[in-house]
Amino acid sequence: MSGARGGFGRILAMGVALALALLLLAAKEASAGKYAVAQCGWYVGADAGWADTTGGAKFHQDSWCVPPVGQDPFDGVHLKSLTRDGQAIVSGTRYARWRWEAPVGTGITQVRGSWWHALHDGIEQRLGTVGTNGLEAFAAASATDTTPREFVAGFATPRPAFEDRLLCARAEGKWCSLEPGSWSAIRALTLTVEDDLVPSAGMNGPLAAGGWLRGSQALSFWGWDVGGGLRFGETTIDGARVDLTEYACAKATISGEWRATRMRPCALTASGSATVDTARFSDGPHLLRHCSTDFASNTGCTPEQTVYVDNNPPAHPRNLVLSGGDSWRRTDDFDATWQNPDQGAASPIAGASWRITGTDGYDTGLRYAAGRGLAGLSDLTVPHAGTYTLSVWLRDEAGNEAPPSAVSLSLRFDDLPPSVAFEPISDEAPDRVVAQVADADSGPASGQLYCRRAGKSTWRELPTKFEPGAGGGGLTAQLPPGLTPGTYFFRAEATDGAGNSASTTRRGDGSEMTVRVGRHGVRRGKGARRTRIFARLSWHGRSRSRLTVPFGATATLSGRLLDSRGRGIAGRRLRVVSRLSRGALGAPRFDSVTTGRHGSFGLSLAAGPSRRIAVAFRGERRLDGSFRAPLSLRVRSGVELRAMPESLHTGETVDFSGHVRGSGAPLPRRGKLIAIQYFEQAARRWRPILVTRTDPSGHFRAPYRFRYVSGAASIRLRAAALAEERWPYAPGFSAPVTVQVTG
Repeated sequence: MSGARGGFGRILAMGVALALALLLLAAKEASAGKYAVAQCGWYVGADAGWADTTGGAKFHQDSWCVPPVGQDPFDGVHLKSLTRDGQAIVSGTRYARWRWEAPVGTGITQVRGSWWHALHDGIEQRLGTVGTNGLEAFAAASATDTTPREFVAGFATPRPAFEDRLLCARAEGKWCSLEPGSWSAIRALTLTVEDDLVPSAGMNGPLAAGGWLRGSQALSFWGWDVGGGLRFGETTIDGARVDLTEYACAKATISGEWRATRMRPCALTASGSATVDTARFSDGPHLLRHCSTDFASNTGCTPEQTVYVDNNPPAHPRNLVLSGGDSWRRTDDFDATWQNPDQGAASPIAGASWRITGTDGYDTGLRYAAGRGLAGLSDLTVPHAGTYTLSVWLRDEAGNEAPPSAVSLSLRFDDLPPSVAFEPISDEAPDRVVAQVADADSGPASGQLYCRRAGKSTWRELPTKFEPGAGGGGLTAQLPPGLTPGTYFFRAEATDGAGNSASTTRRGDGSEMTVRVGRHGVRRGKGARRTRIFARLSWHGRSRSRLTVPFGATATLSGRLLDSRGRGIAGRRLRVVSRLSRGALGAPRFDSVTTGRHGSFGLSLAAGPSRRIAVAFRGERRLDGSFRAPLSLRVRSGVELRAMPESLHTGETVDFSGHVRGSGAPLPRRGKLIAIQYFEQAARRWRPILVTRTDPSGHFRAPYRFRYVSGAASIRLRAAALAEERWPYAPGFSAPVTVQVTG
């Protein structure tokens, strides 16, 4: 009779389950978030707790849910509650149970599985959900049925827990016999958990920090949930996925779908990071969002955030010009202006990169001037007279710039007056006065000749013709007819292309320019031949009119005195005048040299600062005088460099020290300007890494930290003594030193 009652109970429970299943299907239309949990089957364990209300005296449990791989995943699989052998009875209402609890904020809406049992003398197996009124059973059995049979039950209202109980189903004052023993079993459970709580999401990092962005940008993101936990984090730009991060969850693929293997399959909080290549997107504003998705497919997102992308450098500056024009100037002050290109949707112009380069390796290195919409550079300077190149290219607010787009113009600076010297009067043209003008930079531009009779103070302007030539020019004037006999003095004034002026009353050999006029004109010998001087500077096989030598080197002046037919004139005395460059200590030096058999001459020039060297032949009765325009001997600065230590790691500091030698010249009051340079292999050029100054004695010391070296690198370095105003030496460089840096 009890077996019949058990069968009827099972039928009633199945009817209730079908009714609840229909309610569940109706609830599904509401599109609530749900996920399925697989338990004890499919090679999945059990996320359940077991308890015994007798304290372990009357019941015990047995579980085996995960057979070896390759074996039938359901062969012998079970979760069992059993009465203990050797126990006679158990009190009514006492039970053992397996319990599955839904995570906080969720509820169980369906349970499906298989159950079977061996039940005796009032012992029942009951399946149900737990509510405020205790267990609400949807299925019960009181008779033995050892064949696993499927059950399914749905719940219109989500339930906090599901239990499988082995129960003495009699009143508390009664008891059930435990002989023979009873047991209940369950397996292949699928619990449907409803989770309607939407997770939250957050993000930060460079990609979300605002401002204009370029290249690859990092993003940090996180999420938090109440319920089944976080399964995915997804980042989108303009709705297109740029990153998908799957968080670790307890899950398995069953019947083609993912099922959880724990009641809360995922962690409630999760975080991650991604690197996004912004070059995938056009320049301009875009919408960034990060979303967190839980295991029930509920998705919560951050508000859309505007990010600004620009991966293309600006075009070149338009109409780069110098204020005041690009002609030679004698004031060391340059202002450049330009027009910025239209950026369209891209980031605005944030500033300009620039550098100035010149002869003898002068290089300011890369400089940057910041300013939104910047369209000019002011107060640019160069170290000394010469022609330099200013190159300018633009940088936008995203940091894009393209040095190959640079636009260049010339900076022409000349603050040195021209040199001017009279030539001796020629017998072929005794009434003609000639002054030679030389200027190595802007070149001669104009001039005027004057004369006055001895004893008079007033200078008389002569009609003067200026004749430009290679590297210089000449001022020529005819003596006025009818000059009163006597001695006449002459003055020459010359101006170069930058407006610098100079005047002289002397010939190239330093003698006063005078002419003796007799009753029949200028007194000169008859049949005098014209002469000319050929001269060069040489050092170590190099020979030229403008020569640069190392510090402390001894150069040689050599040449020939020739007549108008190119024949050497021997045995004549020439005067050599050496004038030191500005900033050097010492007066002009005068040397004499006598031509050899074929008119050749030579003179060793002592070590010292840079200088200009002129050679003059005064002339004699049968030979006209001649003058060689000054030659330029440039001497490099002497500088030494040491680096300690010679081997270090990235992030450590190397100490540079050294000494600048300045024989015959005082150091600048602020100290000598020094640049520490490294050799860039790719460009085969020396690049500056820091600039410092010496102390008054010429010594310098500067620390430098290598921050961005990875791997192992051998870095060649040198010290450069840069050109400066009133420093009578050309830029000089130390012997290279090598520093080993390990990243």
